[in-house]
Amino acid sequence: MKNTLQDPLLRRIRLHASKRLTFDLDTAPGERLKQLKEYMRLEQEMLHRYHEKGDGGLRVAMARTLMIDVLIEYLYKNALAIFEYKKGPVPYPVAMLALGGYGRAELCPLSDIDIMFLYPKRARPETLKPLQEVMTDEILYPLWDLNLKVGHSSRTVKETITEAKADVQTLNALLEARLICGDAELYREFEKTYRKYYQRTDHRAYAKDRLADQAERREKYGGSVFLQEPDIKNGVGGLRDYQNILWMAEVRLGNGSLDALMEKKFLSQAERDHLHEAYDFLLRVRNEVHFNSKRPNDTLSLEAQPGIAWALGYKQHDIFRRVEAFMQDYYRHANYIYQTSKLLEQRLAFSSLDSNRGYTFQAVIDSRRMDRQKELDGFLITPGTLSAEDQNVFKRDKTRIIRVFRYLQQYDLQPDLDLRVLISQSLHLIDAKLMHNESANRTFRSILQTRGNVYPILLLMHETGVLGRFLPEFGEITCLVQHEFYHRYTADIHTLSTIRKLDEVFREEGNYGQKYHKALVKTETPALLYLILLVHDLGKSDGVQGHCISGVRVAEPILKRLGLDEKRRKIILTIVENHLEMARFWQRLDIDDPRTIASFAKLVGEEDILRYLFVHTYCDASGTASSLWNSYKDSLHENLFRATLEYIHHEPDAMAKRRKERKSMIYREIIERRLPDIEKDQIDAHFNLLPERYFIHNDADDIILHVRMVNELLETISEADSIGSLVPVVDWRNDEDQGLTVVNIVTWDRAGLFYKLAGALTVAGVNILSTKAISRNDHITIDTFYVVAPDGGMVQDPKAEEKFRSHLERALLHNVDLMPAIKDQAAKLSSSFGSEKNNRLRAPIPSKVDVYHELSLKRTIVEVQANDHLGLLYQLAYAIFKHGYDISFARISTERGAALDTFYIEPTRPLTISNADTLVPLRDDIERIISRDEFEAAG
Repeated sequence: MKNTLQDPLLRRIRLHASKRLTFDLDTAPGERLKQLKEYMRLEQEMLHRYHEKGDGGLRVAMARTLMIDVLIEYLYKNALAIFEYKKGPVPYPVAMLALGGYGRAELCPLSDIDIMFLYPKRARPETLKPLQEVMTDEILYPLWDLNLKVGHSSRTVKETITEAKADVQTLNALLEARLICGDAELYREFEKTYRKYYQRTDHRAYAKDRLADQAERREKYGGSVFLQEPDIKNGVGGLRDYQNILWMAEVRLGNGSLDALMEKKFLSQAERDHLHEAYDFLLRVRNEVHFNSKRPNDTLSLEAQPGIAWALGYKQHDIFRRVEAFMQDYYRHANYIYQTSKLLEQRLAFSSLDSNRGYTFQAVIDSRRMDRQKELDGFLITPGTLSAEDQNVFKRDKTRIIRVFRYLQQYDLQPDLDLRVLISQSLHLIDAKLMHNESANRTFRSILQTRGNVYPILLLMHETGVLGRFLPEFGEITCLVQHEFYHRYTADIHTLSTIRKLDEVFREEGNYGQKYHKALVKTETPALLYLILLVHDLGKSDGVQGHCISGVRVAEPILKRLGLDEKRRKIILTIVENHLEMARFWQRLDIDDPRTIASFAKLVGEEDILRYLFVHTYCDASGTASSLWNSYKDSLHENLFRATLEYIHHEPDAMAKRRKERKSMIYREIIERRLPDIEKDQIDAHFNLLPERYFIHNDADDIILHVRMVNELLETISEADSIGSLVPVVDWRNDEDQGLTVVNIVTWDRAGLFYKLAGALTVAGVNILSTKAISRNDHITIDTFYVVAPDGGMVQDPKAEEKFRSHLERALLHNVDLMPAIKDQAAKLSSSFGSEKNNRLRAPIPSKVDVYHELSLKRTIVEVQANDHLGLLYQLAYAIFKHGYDISFARISTERGAALDTFYIEPTRPLTISNADTLVPLRDDIERIISRDEFEAAG
């Protein structure tokens, strides 16, 4: 590294090495390793202190690079001395090169150290081998003993060219090769030879490969800067975006530096400084992550963000405000790297202008005129591209800054690089007058009415800054971190992701697109949902809690500004206010209960609202995180939609008639099957002893299964000592269509049955998604549990069913407490439930307990939200049992470590005091369970 002596920190590292690394040929290997470890420990502590006092990311990374350089220099000199002592003169000159990030002198605390042993072209393998063995023993082994992650290679100058031709990653790594120590003449020979090679490569082909690699990597790491848990190195706008610019500049211009890009007019001085500042910030964040990790990690996890923010100087005591301030700075810098790198990638890939002339706006306009095909409202259309006639196109008519995006959408064009820059530089023209301009708003509405092709244009408007200026309310949620456990993206990108999902619906793509398209196109104005999605989360600018209500207040003036009539405004605001309700109903309530359907139908009111809400809920959930939607949730969602649609179309009396007709139809079908092992009177009894609601969502096959299970239970009565000693009948089967396992249990009803069933399933090592229970009038109960494996999907463990049966029998027949077995199971799976103790600044999931009477459903309901852990469901169900209640229905859900559980409860015996009085101690007990669990988890 050049000019290292000018920095006192770097001078200090060399001085420390000269005092602490004093080994020679007579030093025992153990003593040498001791010196190396002490040197590393002390220097690492010194670097950490400099980092903590606020040194920039680049300076600390350069200091660590020098620390490793010095270490390798000492080991290299020692290796040469040992070779000469044992084997005589060194047969060939050797140069030790740093590659990749190490070559750039940007080593973060846990970065890989890539080195290359370089030998001359004439080196013969048989002569070289003894030297290579000594180099390995005396350099690589000590580095590995220091627990450094070292990547290494041994090549002659000729072999470097061969390897670069075979692998573009090697080509890029060698572009950053730097001499650590060894023969300088050999290194100059390599540098000259390699430079000649890559300057003769096909620059266009190389650029094409780089653009493809960039696109693939960005998509792999989330496709957006604004992930809530971004990858600092490989994510969009991360360190790799910046580094790619320099690789392309090296090949294209022969100089991979920001200064070279500035000299060639690819960057202005201000842009160069801004890019350098952003990169330094990201490196400083990465240093902080590495200093506090035991293994390489470049992800800014939600759990780690509060601690990282505090360490980097964000001292807000409110944990959410602290993270928000830190992450907004992160997004600002990362987005600048991303936007600038995209422009530079295109310019470096496709610019063919004279390098002496530079890259100027007017030069590009002149070149465009040579192949101009069409003029359009101050713009030029060439194949696939739109450009501006001159730099004043927006100043002459400010409405063009909105209209340009409509042209891009209509003609399926991309803005050329300079038009993108010009748009971003013209944001000041978007003022209040333009926001209320009728023509601009009509154009914006047109953009939102182009079914299947809205997301790309809104994303471009967002990336150039236009969307947040034209809709300042949207600007308020830009880079807004959402402090809850569902969301993967910031609020702005989540909104755009929901619109991307709606594009897919209109194009009938994916597993669910056709179904939701069919539902949506039956509304009066299907494309209205684009605007609904665009404004649905704007209330989050005032906080996530209550954002549906505040969203109405924020959205109303936007809709008036955009010129929507009162009818459509009412539809949009109704959806915004209730956009979480449909998911809440099927996540929390018993949608098999006609009273639930009636309550939801009253909420939505009319068919169009229901259809919009149906598709909105799907897009909203799918745009939150790709893993959030699955076939199980989709089936619940669709069942609620279809049942509500039927309720809206038919009067309650007609609905009751249809339910009776369905029950009769199923009865006739089962009788006609002539089940050989089941008497008709048993089928009649089953139909007479169960409420009508049982027959709504159970088909003939389900009912036949239950009849057979009841029959098996009754046949064992003569063999049992008492009804209480009856062994439950269990049917355990996988449902491939839904991707889960269905467990049916038929047994004699008794108090506390649910918590014992839940406990036995927990010991069996499965996760409960949902359950439904129904009792016949003869006290035989049918319980159905929908369960999945710990990592999702059908339960494949052959021992799971056996464990469930044995523990259920112990709990029911012998009254064995299952909590010890649950704790043993939790210990086995501790890694799956986050055994990390370094959570002192973690923002926990806010716990919540509601116990209330739902008058419209005539139900007493318990709702719990808490950090999940193995055994929580068992504890909650047992608490409900202890307070004199049975669970008649439960909806169990776990999302990203959060338990979201709903229970319908009924008293097990006549209460001597009012229900309300018994619910208060139940709520207090559940709150104690949750708070105790959180305390233990934090401890």
